[in-house]
Amino acid sequence: MKILLIGPSECGKTALANFLSDTTETIGADYSPTQGVRILEFESHNLSNGNKNSACEVELWDCAGDFKFESCWPALMKDSNGVVIVFNPDVPSHLKEIETWYSTFIFSQGLQEAQCLLIAHHKPGSGADTNRPPLAPQLNKLPLIHSNLEEEPEDVREEFHKYLGNVMRVLSEKQEREEMSIIT
Repeated sequence: MKILLIGPSECGKTALANFLSDTTETIGADYSPTQGVRILEFESHNLSNGNKNSACEVELWDCAGDFKFESCWPALMKDSNGVVIVFNPDVPSHLKEIETWYSTFIFSQGLQEAQCLLIAHHKPGSGADTNRPPLAPQLNKLPLIHSNLEEEPEDVREEFHKYLGNVMRVLSEKQEREEMSIIT
């Protein structure tokens, strides 16, 4: 399963990717912008896929937030199964910028809401406001979680796990429809 982790520069995508893939436990290291993309592979177990639990291999694509890599976006989107938009709700420009990420990565691919997730990522010590930030109407339809890796890291992991289960369910339903269309 290929999941894209996208969003503005310096919003915490790499810290989240490292945490969710168990790549590292260090939170709050010095900032180093991602160049292009980093692909983290891991196995996710006990995903709730409708009526059964299963495991799957996850490719988490930690995509650079710098628009200078925009020419790479079509290649990144190819064969992706889900998109997670990460943003810092305390930075007003991020609220506007994620509209571009939405239209480019979600709307253009025709992804279902269950294949998308918004993560309002709060920087350590920011005093996280867990209200829903003022978002554009199309973004308000998407599931949103707040993340603060210092205070509630396992809640973030659990919500991401649920999201992977939703993506898996959508893919399974799509495969069943395709198989039925061949049979009939």
